[in-house]
Amino acid sequence: MYVTPRPNEADDPLYAVRLGVTGMLAYSAIPLINPALPPIIAALPVGLIAAQRKAFSPGKAIGGPIALILMVYLMTWFVETLRPMPLVYVGAMWLTYFAGFRMILQSGAQAGMLIVVVAVLMSVMGMHGNATVEAMRDGFVQASLVGLVLGPLVYAVFPARTREQHVDEPVPTDGNVTLGASIRATVLMCLSFWLYSVMQPSDMMMAVIAAMVLVFPTRRAVFYEAHQRVLATFYGSAVGLAVLWLFTLSSHLPILLGLIFLGGLWLGHLMLHGKHPSMVYQYGLSVAMALIAGALSTQDPGYATFTRIVLTLAGAGTAALLVAGLDALTGWRRSERSRKQQIQETEA
Repeated sequence: MYVTPRPNEADDPLYAVRLGVTGMLAYSAIPLINPALPPIIAALPVGLIAAQRKAFSPGKAIGGPIALILMVYLMTWFVETLRPMPLVYVGAMWLTYFAGFRMILQSGAQAGMLIVVVAVLMSVMGMHGNATVEAMRDGFVQASLVGLVLGPLVYAVFPARTREQHVDEPVPTDGNVTLGASIRATVLMCLSFWLYSVMQPSDMMMAVIAAMVLVFPTRRAVFYEAHQRVLATFYGSAVGLAVLWLFTLSSHLPILLGLIFLGGLWLGHLMLHGKHPSMVYQYGLSVAMALIAGALSTQDPGYATFTRIVLTLAGAGTAALLVAGLDALTGWRRSERSRKQQIQETEA
């Protein structure tokens, strides 16, 4: 799957500042909205804006949140309609996962990831009942609207230096993508039942971080991405705990917002210059925002951090091992050697 490259300081010197301000403004929206699931409001707008590169892209900043709103409404209806029929419900969810993964493997584009993310969240929440899935739906809609407002705002105040918009360059996966998608859909279905049994609704954003290791086509990429998710969890947990500890010394909202800005600024700076891939720090910021919002609403910060790390390690590690093992067993992906042979035969 296509991975967004590291932001370039020459193109966007205010990237880290914009990221810190986005986190601060996203969290400041929580007291105004009073949502049922504050971690979504805190983490989702940051993720939407952090994923942009170079100049402001109206298509991504506006189209992304709108597409997400449409998807969550569609999946809510889908879940509520099929949940009374358990076998049909499980089969339909598997087909939805399969469609998303096949789109990712066949085209390399990130659009299929939106299907997988929304499907896993809404399907797992649907197992808790209609009230829970509707609360998740409302949380996503609220967070998407916050992101829809903040995106143009922060780019207007802190614009990129370049006027060139970033263009994605996805690369399709060679091999039997239908079999590859089937493997990933089956593993994600097993992971969904596990998430239902151990995860609280407010922790589901962490579940996405663990589940997203499945979207990559090779065993090496799967393990590499699992390692990145684990690193992101540690970075985000460290920033979140530091903010929460400093906040206890002076429990005032402006102090908290200032600390969130500094945490986002630091992780944004690491996205530009850090030794790890930029996505580690981008995921880490989403983790930190979700942890801070969850800890200050209903959770104990120490326990929340511990459970997030353990569940991310368990989820990402197990999913990576299962997918790698099944990929090796089936050999669905065409090897480099066979691709070279095909090129030579075509040229001949």
